[in-house]
Amino acid sequence: MELTSPGVTTLRRDPDQAATGAGGAGGGGDAETADVALAASGDGRAFERLYRGHVARVHSLARRMIGPEAADDVTQDVFVRAWTKLATFRGEAAFGTWLHRLAINVILARRTSLGTERGRYHDGEDVLDAVPSRPVANELSLDFQEAIGRLPDGAREVFVLHDMEGYKHDEIADMLGIVPGTSKSQLHHARMALRKHLDR
Repeated sequence: MELTSPGVTTLRRDPDQAATGAGGAGGGGDAETADVALAASGDGRAFERLYRGHVARVHSLARRMIGPEAADDVTQDVFVRAWTKLATFRGEAAFGTWLHRLAINVILARRTSLGTERGRYHDGEDVLDAVPSRPVANELSLDFQEAIGRLPDGAREVFVLHDMEGYKHDEIADMLGIVPGTSKSQLHHARMALRKHLDR
């Protein structure tokens, strides 16, 4: 793939690299690149292979950012949007990177449409006090996911995007329409709240 032209922002790493050859991509970018080209020309089977290769990651992102109750609908919206916008994919970054950014935009638009912007950013470290204290070790991962889900929306978004998805504060600020300082502050408060919760 060609490098982007100056002035076009791209991520420094492809989030799909962590999912070594997930799904139908077969570990090689060539098969996925071919499927993207076929799908862009209207090949539904090629798009289905792309869907199978990326749906788990998109659903996981949606579940962490907007909650399990809306994750299925949002995931479906992401892939409907991807199908309609596939012709705009220019191959300047990996398809997974493009889809990931599209997913974040759909999730944030859904949050706005649900009217949950009010009270998104909290400075307190007591936001998880109502969550039951730490369970036995084999339930710790589930407890951590629940605790993330109970963070205030803004803190959860920043925590997921920074600590789980690897975005930088400048990128997060651009995505969320905030300043980098707010992103850093929300990350700090999210980490403190989670640490306090898990130390109980």
